[in-house]
Amino acid sequence: MTHRIVIVGGGAGGLELATRLGKTLGKRGKASVLLVDANLTHIWKPLLHEVAAGSLNSSEDELNYVAQAKWNHFEFQLGRMSGLDREQKKIQLAATYDENGVELLPARELGYDSLVIAVGSTTNDFGTQGAAQHCLFLDTRKQAERFHQKLLNHYLRAHAGQTDQLEQISVAIVGAGATGVELAAELHNAAHELAAYGLDKIKPENMHITLIEAGPRVLPALPERIGGPVHKTLEKLGVTVLTNASVSEVTADSLITADGQVIPASLKVWAAGIRAPGFLKDIDGLETNRINQLQVLPTLQTTRDENIFAFGDCAACPQPGTDRNVPPRAQAAHQQASLLAKSLKLRLEGQKLPEYRYTDYGSLISLSRFSAVGNLMGNLTGSVMLEGWLARMFYVSLYRMHQMALYGAFRTAMLMLGSRIGRGTDPRLKLH
Repeated sequence: MTHRIVIVGGGAGGLELATRLGKTLGKRGKASVLLVDANLTHIWKPLLHEVAAGSLNSSEDELNYVAQAKWNHFEFQLGRMSGLDREQKKIQLAATYDENGVELLPARELGYDSLVIAVGSTTNDFGTQGAAQHCLFLDTRKQAERFHQKLLNHYLRAHAGQTDQLEQISVAIVGAGATGVELAAELHNAAHELAAYGLDKIKPENMHITLIEAGPRVLPALPERIGGPVHKTLEKLGVTVLTNASVSEVTADSLITADGQVIPASLKVWAAGIRAPGFLKDIDGLETNRINQLQVLPTLQTTRDENIFAFGDCAACPQPGTDRNVPPRAQAAHQQASLLAKSLKLRLEGQKLPEYRYTDYGSLISLSRFSAVGNLMGNLTGSVMLEGWLARMFYVSLYRMHQMALYGAFRTAMLMLGSRIGRGTDPRLKLH
């Protein structure tokens, strides 16, 4: 019987792995490869801040799982994992409902020989009072589009008003990591674009953006030499940056810090911290940590079941020689997907599996059209600091590399050409 590989989660890592395995094992009939995801389409998660600001039209940049499966010799099933039976080697999928609450797909089980869990992470609000009720999150395309619609609604209401009085909008972003920083810059750009298209009852200078970080500096996970220039650029753009400011409560129209400062905000985004989905917590006896991540060995196999692998943000993978885990970054998921594409082939052949070693190739932060900053790391060059146009080009190339892994060189080139042609006919900002 053909070895059955089930991959749960169609994010960047899971989708790249399914595509690679489909092209090798699936195409040659050495294994059947099945990808499971709760959505029908994929969009690269590092772009969600652009979807939220409206600078990226998600409908044009999405990938359809059904089509990708057909092109690359794997199978796709719509569903959300809800449980696991390790003894029977089956996963449980919850029932799927349409927008009217009518059951589209029943609850069901899927068997596996090798299971790969790559369900990513969600934002961690740390149980902050009012955060879940009053903040928006940017974990999914749907959430990003919801934020964009709320932002656009503010401008449309102001535009339709009968008074000549200028209006204001206040946006507060909790968390000055990459998502928070990039969203703040994209929103500043969006304010200028919206005014240029005639929605100018709210002037660009009247969009008040506040970025709130509990730690001592922005981009706390990256080197200070990156965080420093980013902080200065944000302030030049008019963004208010508050550090050492821990949010203790969120209300309908404001955030309250631990020291009692009240920050008015009509739109509030929580972009601080991550945790793996709650259903993973101790699922059928697998070992998990305090943020629900599955504990894995250097081979990316879970510590209590060699038939189950996990990688990406939902996995706690140790870094040899340190007391830290591999950081939850897109480059780590990409590296792990590449390793697992080889590991699962070796597993079918009964060979020893290689161990994962994280390689940090640097970090790049985009500040919309205004700037970009980062560092590239390599064996020959060491760490090279990049700023401005060159850093922006490297940042864009990261997405093109992701597309290359999914589409190949020719189709990626066609996508780039189509995007360039579309610039002359499409608005710079999504206006609906």
